[in-house]
Amino acid sequence: MSLLSLAFVPLYIKLMGVEVYGLLGIFMSLGALLSLLDMGLSATLSRELSRLSTVDDSAQEARNLVRTFEVVYWGTGVVIGIAVVLLAPFIARYWINSGEVGRETVEYALMIMGMSIAFQWPGGIYSGGLMGLQRQVVLNVIRASMVTLQHVGALLVLLLISPTILAFFFWQSFVGLLTTIALGVWVWKSLSESNSAAKFERALLVKNWRFATGMTGISLVTVLLTQLDKIIVSKMLSLELFGYYMLAFSVANALNNFSQPLYSVLFPKFTQLVASGDTVKLASLYHKGTKLLTALLFPVLLTAIFFSTEILALWLNDPIVSANSQPILVLLMIGTSISALLVMPYALQLAHGWTRFSIYKNLIALAFLVPLLLILVDRYQGIGAAVVWLTLNLGYLAIEVPVMHRRLLRTEMRNWYRRDIIQPLLLVIVVTLCFHMAMPDHASRLITVSWILMTLMFSFAVSAWSAGYFVDFRKLKAGAA
Repeated sequence: MSLLSLAFVPLYIKLMGVEVYGLLGIFMSLGALLSLLDMGLSATLSRELSRLSTVDDSAQEARNLVRTFEVVYWGTGVVIGIAVVLLAPFIARYWINSGEVGRETVEYALMIMGMSIAFQWPGGIYSGGLMGLQRQVVLNVIRASMVTLQHVGALLVLLLISPTILAFFFWQSFVGLLTTIALGVWVWKSLSESNSAAKFERALLVKNWRFATGMTGISLVTVLLTQLDKIIVSKMLSLELFGYYMLAFSVANALNNFSQPLYSVLFPKFTQLVASGDTVKLASLYHKGTKLLTALLFPVLLTAIFFSTEILALWLNDPIVSANSQPILVLLMIGTSISALLVMPYALQLAHGWTRFSIYKNLIALAFLVPLLLILVDRYQGIGAAVVWLTLNLGYLAIEVPVMHRRLLRTEMRNWYRRDIIQPLLLVIVVTLCFHMAMPDHASRLITVSWILMTLMFSFAVSAWSAGYFVDFRKLKAGAA
């Protein structure tokens, strides 16, 4: 999904321009900001369905829970869509520096965005339901299929019908509706049958209000932290410069696709182990999840950093766009990778129902983030925003994990830092740095691509060995004998 999304970016820029690509950044940020209205229900549904899977005779409660949250989500989606459409003229006039795109085009694009968000909104609750039911394979098949349709279809629309941002967003709306319908159908197919029809129960909302409220608080401050840079950059910079920033962000954000699948798999497992009180298995799974994440993440991260200039030149084939995006990309990738590493501690906290800590830490971070962004974006534009993002996540890595381990899995912090993170990181740095220094000067495109792929392959091998994923065949043979 990540590779497919990135592959189409140069085509979108060629057909619509980098300024128009900035509108895609507005769309992503708008969707993230409106996720504040999630009210913590998707994470609550995932946790409750996972818990109910260990409880006998819980099929009716599970079905009623899905119906209750479903009604709330569809209603919220309709309200969001109407609100965005009504506010589109004001956003286009007073917030976005439209430049050559034109205010009217921006206004219509925002209206279509509202419709698209309304269609996609209920998909969040269905995704949470499939994760709680541990139907990750089905969830990923649907997502991958729809992402393929989204990008291939969008390219055909731009080439054959109209190479405009409006046509692009109309297609996104249509695919968003299809995705939501597919996810909803599979959630209901995955639930166990019961004797009575599913029904809306207000009592289930009341029952789960504490965890949902905590998740809402986390979502509120987390979304503000992760989207504040886009809000400020979109206001302070032109749509063209914002397009460069969002191009770098879209690449860096792809690194989250290493952590999110692991989160969707391990969070329900963590919840079950916490419920059963099996701390030994919980600690083991916590470390295994982190090692798998670093084995996948570090080779891609370090290869992309050391060869960022070459990769952008090959990918975009546009020296101006590459030069404006490269320094921002490196900073955002490092910050996003640190954020991805913190997914395992975050899942552990939620499995214990401990939401207050995340709210407090994010509120403290928010107090420092706003003035830093205003100062650094004014002085250094997109690079300043990327520096703030990196600083924020370095602070989390240094402070959040030690504080968490004072309460949860108290004896596991040193191993998490040393064996799960630092050891594979240093090994991959050495490998990628050596390959970068040994790369031939003025190499052809074929040699450059081959060299980068070879670097990635060796980095994966070293990272997998560090994580313990290579089988000792001598021991295996001795055991068989």
